[in-house]
Amino acid sequence: MQIYLVGGAVRDQLLGLPMQDRDWVVVGATPEEMIAQGFLPVGRDFPVFLHPRTKEEYALARTERKTARGYHGFAFHAAADVTLEQDLARRDLTINSIAAQQGPTGLTVIFDPNNGRKDLADRVLRHVSDAFLEDPVRILRLARFAARFYDFSVAADTMSLMRRMVADGEVDALVPERVWQELSRGLMEVRPSRMFEVLRECGALGVLLPEVDRLWGVPQRADHHPEVDTGVHLMMVLDMAARLGAPLPVRFACLGHDLGKGTTPADVLPRHIGHEERSARLLRQVCQRLRVPVECAELAEVVAREHGNIHRSGELGAAALVRLLERCDAIRKPQRFAQVLLACECDARGRLGAQESAYPQRERLGVALSAALSVATEGIARTAQAAGRQGPEVGEAIRRARVAAVAAIL
Repeated sequence: MQIYLVGGAVRDQLLGLPMQDRDWVVVGATPEEMIAQGFLPVGRDFPVFLHPRTKEEYALARTERKTARGYHGFAFHAAADVTLEQDLARRDLTINSIAAQQGPTGLTVIFDPNNGRKDLADRVLRHVSDAFLEDPVRILRLARFAARFYDFSVAADTMSLMRRMVADGEVDALVPERVWQELSRGLMEVRPSRMFEVLRECGALGVLLPEVDRLWGVPQRADHHPEVDTGVHLMMVLDMAARLGAPLPVRFACLGHDLGKGTTPADVLPRHIGHEERSARLLRQVCQRLRVPVECAELAEVVAREHGNIHRSGELGAAALVRLLERCDAIRKPQRFAQVLLACECDARGRLGAQESAYPQRERLGVALSAALSVATEGIARTAQAAGRQGPEVGEAIRRARVAAVAAIL
């Protein structure tokens, strides 16, 4: 039995980055031998075991064979006679196909049959073999790695393979849960725009997210958007979200906030009247199709529908501000409203010349919300009920008190 550290743990050490998860491959062993040594079996499709003490994953060396279209169409072979080279050959990218033995002071013996270290040095994302064609998830994974290692380029022959996979319909077979998993991870990388640029270049974005793909080439008013192109603006917004350390719900809201601009009639461009409601409508379709978690979907819909009003909130009086807070459900969910405001700030600053600008709307609306929340609603409700008012009349009395409180603090 020989045990090797593989994949991202080796790659990151060679790049001088901190290791996150450590994965191990075991050569020359059987499942029975692993269990005899105290390893716990957890793999459903192929033998994977948890170390009895560290709980890290140890997988038996394996090969795989394509049996059907899509992500699940594989047959795996794991046996004691599978070599390390065979196991590394089935991996997606050369930079992820490096194995090593881990000594007390770091990596000792390095096995690199696919020249992954050279591609690390050259900052290139390259497929290991034509087996890359067999798994459409690898397109998403490569795009995600492009967002993490944003100064890496995609090898020309690898891009050609990805375009071929899209043309052959492999991307159509991806299951929604896996698409969302990879997209959400890519959104949380250092430069999320790179993921979408790679997906767009190979044609996969038009299959997976046509609502996003159609934004490129759509003009906007230059006085509001010096970058003009809606797709370019969207990429700047996503990177601003990463720069500000936004959580996933905010980054997804940024991704979907302008979808309606892709359906603006050509005769009214570069204006986009009513695009907010169209964005919210398209966003609901995307969330249903990809089975987006409720937290992300709800926040994104509020941002899509209200971001224009939030940008203009500096012009609003107390009554209009309270109505805006109510539409955003800010009084009931103030923490979510803080995320709404962060997404709107990313939108405002994701424009040429505005990256270092302040976003006073965020502070002003925060102050307004604090004032609205300070109103003692129970006392107002009791007073209104004692005067014979019921239902909507009580709600209106509370609203007037909140308007007064907001007016006073502003």
